[in-house]
Amino acid sequence: MKEPLIINIQKCSIHDGPGIRTTVFFKGCPLECLWCHNPESQNYCMDFMYDREKCSTCGTCIEKCKSNAVYFENDSIGRTAEKCELCGECIDWCLGNARELVGKSYTVEELAKEIEKDSMFYDESGGGVTLSGGEVMCQDIDYIEKLIKRCNSKGISVAIDTCGYAPRSNYERIYDKVDLFLYDIKLADDVKHRQFTGKSNEMILDNLRYLSSVGANINIRIPLIEGVNVSENNEEVLKIINILNDVRVKYVNLLPYHDIMMNKYNKLGMEYCGSEFSKPSEEKLEEIKGLFEKGNFKVKIGG
Repeated sequence: MKEPLIINIQKCSIHDGPGIRTTVFFKGCPLECLWCHNPESQNYCMDFMYDREKCSTCGTCIEKCKSNAVYFENDSIGRTAEKCELCGECIDWCLGNARELVGKSYTVEELAKEIEKDSMFYDESGGGVTLSGGEVMCQDIDYIEKLIKRCNSKGISVAIDTCGYAPRSNYERIYDKVDLFLYDIKLADDVKHRQFTGKSNEMILDNLRYLSSVGANINIRIPLIEGVNVSENNEEVLKIINILNDVRVKYVNLLPYHDIMMNKYNKLGMEYCGSEFSKPSEEKLEEIKGLFEKGNFKVKIGG
């Protein structure tokens, strides 16, 4: 059983399902969404982040790097990725906390203990744990099933936040042990889906239909992005509504685009490919909300 990497365990979350929740962010995702808000979650391996604004360029990291991967670069510190062993030595000596390794492995027991620490809040608020990502359903399914069973045994409600692009067999393994699926639908048009996420949406829609057929509790989450799925004639939105009319879904969360993740791309040394995207106007958001409400969906703008 392979232990996945975790990038964050967010306590007291109120946007990833009902009540007060602990959201666990797994590392690794099969999609390549051009607007990705968590670029540090894309790779399945450990990543390195460097915050130039916090760096004093004292050079201690250069002295301590055993693989000679760190060097002065103009007014900041550079790193040769091919040489870097991700040992964390430079991070231990960085007084400004400018350097960070992203991704930590947990055994099922270790992660379960972290989740169980806030059981009192779950009980009082009707909350629980949300397994998110990256994409949790693309992790070792033996690990995920064992973790979910552990939560079930402790009376902790489990939600899965998923993009739907994962093997059907993985959903078959755990659907009856999960209280809620937060299911992302980004685009209805397959050509556009490939253009903006790098993958077809065929598997995503098939898995949605499967979960609906077995009676899973599903909330749909739709990122709304000008230049991607928001247009004057609402073509993509209407196509999504038509898809949802054929499945057992009542609740829809509309998630307006934001670019507050830009600093993460800078820290990772990655280029952000969504600079032309923008948030829909408040009027457009209300218009789209009204379209879903006409389809008898219960709609909320935001998480």
